[in-house]
Amino acid sequence: MLALCIQHRLSGFYLFYYCIVGTFMPFWSLYLEDQGFNYQEIGLLSSIAIVTRFFAPFIWGWIADKSGKRMLLVRIATWIEACIWLMIFIVPNTFQSLALLMLIFSFFQNAILAQFEGVTLFWLAEKRTQLYGNVRKWGSVGFIVAVFSVGTLLEIISISMLPIMLLCIAFLAFLWSFTIPEPRSAPSSQQKLDSILPVLKRPVVAAFFAIEFVLLFSHAPFYSFYSNYLQQVGFSTTQIGFLWSVGVIAEIIMFAYASIFLNRFSWRDLVRLCLVLTSIRWLIVGLFPTIFMAQFFAQTIHAFSFGLFHLIAMRVIFQNFCLSQQGRGQAMYSTMWGLGVAIGSILAGRYWNVFSGEIVFVFAGCSTLLGLLFVRWLPKQLQPAQ
Repeated sequence: MLALCIQHRLSGFYLFYYCIVGTFMPFWSLYLEDQGFNYQEIGLLSSIAIVTRFFAPFIWGWIADKSGKRMLLVRIATWIEACIWLMIFIVPNTFQSLALLMLIFSFFQNAILAQFEGVTLFWLAEKRTQLYGNVRKWGSVGFIVAVFSVGTLLEIISISMLPIMLLCIAFLAFLWSFTIPEPRSAPSSQQKLDSILPVLKRPVVAAFFAIEFVLLFSHAPFYSFYSNYLQQVGFSTTQIGFLWSVGVIAEIIMFAYASIFLNRFSWRDLVRLCLVLTSIRWLIVGLFPTIFMAQFFAQTIHAFSFGLFHLIAMRVIFQNFCLSQQGRGQAMYSTMWGLGVAIGSILAGRYWNVFSGEIVFVFAGCSTLLGLLFVRWLPKQLQPAQ
């Protein structure tokens, strides 16, 4: 009974956490545009929200390992998040003040998930393999519920109310965190760490991280401006929320049936497939902006753009980094993700008005194909799961 109760509590926190993500990611750029910021400023603010992925996981991981108080850190982070959304109504909405608030928000936001994952794995114990997926899926449910409900709500109320929604959800996440007990023990920190430099020099690892950078660079216009882009051509916030949710649903389906691909094809073939389909995705977004079904189809490709590629990335990390290097391998994956999106967001914002949103997405589609230059160093033969 206790184990089932803990599972429900863990699932609930994932639900609230990804409700925050589902409220923030699709609609924050629309809020910034409503507040009078131009696309270059929105691109810079979006990049600031991603920059902390470079260092936040390392800092919070070190603090958690030293203190052993992972849930305490989660509670502090969710409380600070709630305070940030409250501060938006107190301080003037200047570029400088929002940049500072976004830096603080993203620093704590990027810290929560990694620490809570550790808490989840502890409480699931020896059943983590069987139960983790059932618990974690509630995060996807939370994202879908948020984009649907917030998108519909914004048809009735002003986008200027978005911070209030984020404040309420963050406060609920803070309250819910008290239902989850602190793990009784935490992994001890290592005194001497094996260097990961030799691993990074392996052709397969270096090539894969280069491909990841290119792929996420092409995602930057989508993460930073897709909602603005759709609103410009006449889509409602309900339709925008629906299209965002299509991508998440496609991702969930891929996670469920990825073995069909992973057990039959090599990393090289699958990564090549992900790159080509992602290129097609951005070309469709750029060339057919007003056609709803074209945007719907483009969003289904998220199953490959993120879903399948992410699963391959986990295999690359698990098979190339030893146990004592896994944390830094995951941090490197997160860093390349942030670097690609941050640089891409700055450039997309800089050139959005110089050219147009359509041209920016077409350029993103073409840039994705640069990743094919590095595919040759990935394994040709099928790589079995470990």
